[in-house]
Amino acid sequence: MTENTASSAPVLIVEKLCKSHGATEVLHEVTLALRPGERVALLGHNGAGKTTLMKQILGLSTPNAGEITIAGARPGSDAARKAVAYLPEAVAFHRALSGREQLSLFARLAGEPRKVVAPLLDRVGLADAADRRIGTWSKGMRQRLGLAQVLLGRPSVALLDEPASGLDPISRHELYSIIDEMAAQGTALLISSHALTEVEARTDRIAILRKGELVADDTLARLSKRAGLPIRLKLTAKDNDATELHAELGGQRLNGASVELFCQPDEKMERLARIAALGDLVTDVEMSPPSLEDLYRRFSGEEQP
Repeated sequence: MTENTASSAPVLIVEKLCKSHGATEVLHEVTLALRPGERVALLGHNGAGKTTLMKQILGLSTPNAGEITIAGARPGSDAARKAVAYLPEAVAFHRALSGREQLSLFARLAGEPRKVVAPLLDRVGLADAADRRIGTWSKGMRQRLGLAQVLLGRPSVALLDEPASGLDPISRHELYSIIDEMAAQGTALLISSHALTEVEARTDRIAILRKGELVADDTLARLSKRAGLPIRLKLTAKDNDATELHAELGGQRLNGASVELFCQPDEKMERLARIAALGDLVTDVEMSPPSLEDLYRRFSGEEQP
């Protein structure tokens, strides 16, 4: 996300959104905003409200309270439908059509010329299978066709629900390259995913839903600071004998050759200075800050503060 993007007005605004199914409240006063070019990971356990939030944005369901605007338009309006694209976790296409025929139909519905179809199929790696019936395709291939549909018309907002579902490692890498390209072109992306390692490296912000409430919405660095989770230090001892090193620093011995320590972020420099003062007693230092998985466990309630 560029500096200009960070200063742009939000293209998606969700304000104090509430949604109930009978007596069960699925979303409670959820407030979220995405600016052009932002890639925001939407995390939460099954049932946390992620899919319900996306349906509200798409205008497929009416909220009990709160407001949503998409490029200044209300969900479900013609302007909003043109501005937003959606990739569900389980895509469904006409099995008797070829990939080219199906995407051509979508292009016509979107008001796009037929000439965009072949380049899009090539971009998502389906050029060789374009004229085969979709019924013969794998789940991963159908998922890539769904991504090609999302790319039609350069939407202002793209909602991706488990977009890497069914993709092999190479295809997953290509998927995130396409997501990066969309963001560079100004599309705001809300990406619901359980693949924490992937979204940790490929998104600008993390939003976490817990039982219908937005309990976190910030960059990974600021969430780490807010959570106060410790940094892990693993020290390898000289001659693979951690006896003296353990006596100096404490911590936990690992296989007799290493020592594992934990410290708070504001203690890091002091701890590293003390390690450096030990000279050749330490032959290597590995430092591991809290991961997105650690933060997710904290904010989703799996780990009590």
